[in-house]
Amino acid sequence: MEYVDLYLVHWPMSVKPTKPHYPMRREDIVPMNLRGVWQAMEECHRLGLSKMIGVSNFTTKKLQELLTIAKIPPAVNQVELNPVWQQKKLMEFCKEKGIHVTAYQPLGGQHRTSTINPVMHSDVLKEIAEAKEKSVAQISLRWVYEQGASMVTTSTKPERLKENTEIFDWQLTEEDRLKISEIPQHKRVSVLSILCPDGVSGVVDLSEVDVVEV
Repeated sequence: MEYVDLYLVHWPMSVKPTKPHYPMRREDIVPMNLRGVWQAMEECHRLGLSKMIGVSNFTTKKLQELLTIAKIPPAVNQVELNPVWQQKKLMEFCKEKGIHVTAYQPLGGQHRTSTINPVMHSDVLKEIAEAKEKSVAQISLRWVYEQGASMVTTSTKPERLKENTEIFDWQLTEEDRLKISEIPQHKRVSVLSILCPDGVSGVVDLSEVDVVEV
């Protein structure tokens, strides 16, 4: 390819140069040179290698830090977003700063330590879905859409791919939105979930990494 449409910084964290491995070890995490990273991203944009540049998994605090040094502000912040993790503070900040939000795991996603998907098993979403004769997935996707966010969702089943697109000719009611706003919040993706639980020779103060803020 001669260029990409959008290039993102995946996490606001850095690891020591090492052979790629997952999960990562705590002792491999090092402070991130945010200024240097973003200058390199801006150079990609200047050279025409990326039409737009953005970030992923950045908190409000980390975005504030980035905006103080950026000549080109991030076009996108891709974060976990769904009715069970609504990111209200972050959404308001991004809207104010003109940063578009893209939702990953809009249907709750999967987790290696749990078989329970808090979105698909939400009694509130099930109740709304039954009343509207829609699926829980459609209710969740419609809610994300009404927040002004785009979304990343996948399926290997053609019928579900089709279903996921059928969210634009109807809307949630104010009562529906109120019920969803009262759903207990549960963050599924955190820095701890990508760290190796075993074989750790040292302990890192994760507050220095600044990726556990909500």
